Amino acid sequence: MSLDQALVDAAIHQAVARFPSGEAGAAAIRTESGRTLTSVCFDAQNPAASLCHETGAICEANRLGERVVASVCVSRSDAARPFLILAPCGICQERLALWGMDLEVAVAIPGRPGAWQSKTLAALQPHYWRHAVTDERD
Repeated sequence: MSLDQALVDAAIHQAVARFPSGEAGAAAIRTESGRTLTSVCFDAQNPAASLCHETGAICEANRLGERVVASVCVSRSDAARPFLILAPCGICQERLALWGMDLEVAVAIPGRPGAWQSKTLAALQPHYWRHAVTDERD
C-alpha cells in the first residue's frame, strides 16, 4: 500500500510547521520512488487565483518526473481541533488522474474525526469523463 499513516503524518507535520496556530492544512504525496512531497495552499487576494494544498506537491512531482501513487490532504479549523482528512476536490482529482486511476487517496471515515481509509481515484470517479472518449481504463 502506498498510502499509509506516515504519509498522513507528513501532511500534518507540514501543516503545523507552516501554520502553528489556528486554522491549518497541508497535503502530502508519495511518488513511485518512495519520495514524499508536501505542500500548502496558496491563498491569493483574488480567491480565483488561490490554489489547493495539493497543487505545490503535484507540480513538484511533475518537475521531478516522478509518478504520483498516493495523496492525502489534512485540515483543522483551529489548534484545539483534530486534523481531518479531506478527499481531493474535483480539480485535484483531475490533476492526480495524470498518473492513473489506480492512484490512492485518503478519504474520511464518516463519524470518526481524523480517521481515514484509502480509495483509488477510480473508486471516487467511477464515471470519469475520459472513459467516454477513450478505451483506456487506467
